[in-house]
Amino acid sequence: MFKAWKRAQRRRKYGEPVIIVSGLPRSGTSMMMRMLEAGGLSILTDEERTADEDNPKGYYEYERVKDLENETDKSYVAQARGKVLKVISHLLKDLPSDNYYQILFMRRDLDEVVASQNKMLQRRGEENPLDDQATKDYYLKHLVQCRFLVRNREYIDMIEVKYGEALAEPEQFVAQVDAFLDHELDTAAMSAQVDKGLYRNRGHKLRADSKG
Repeated sequence: MFKAWKRAQRRRKYGEPVIIVSGLPRSGTSMMMRMLEAGGLSILTDEERTADEDNPKGYYEYERVKDLENETDKSYVAQARGKVLKVISHLLKDLPSDNYYQILFMRRDLDEVVASQNKMLQRRGEENPLDDQATKDYYLKHLVQCRFLVRNREYIDMIEVKYGEALAEPEQFVAQVDAFLDHELDTAAMSAQVDKGLYRNRGHKLRADSKG
């Protein structure tokens, strides 16, 4: 009851929320965007970044957001009120404070995140300057920073949703998202967007387990 009252107060102060999909690289943010679009929400995207081998169903990005850290005029973010905007986790701190944000933060096993990121870099002819363990340590520290950020900004609501749960129990996953957003989404259409065939990059530990 208190959470519902608090959200109502935020809507009165800021207007309709900007729904943010965020998370670490390769954590399932594009899948979440696709699910929300199927559920009936409008997506703010310019489609400049087209689908490729790493994201064959598209990225759902809005290019201007990538420069959020350096922008002086961020008023355009208000265009996403009542819509969904994809923002990488490292830029959450740069969201302007004159909007109310509901953030869906995608969580994925860090072994899988690193494995997926390494494969993407290899396809581009690039290398990760950090080894796998150093990358995981860096991400763990960053995740703590994201949680601290949310606790100290009254205009932000955030839940963490797990990529693995979306694959294993899509109906339950979608119900959690729908309840958080207070929308009557098309949950069946959202669940249908989960494509286990794209679950290609797993951590070493999970690959070893799967052999059993």
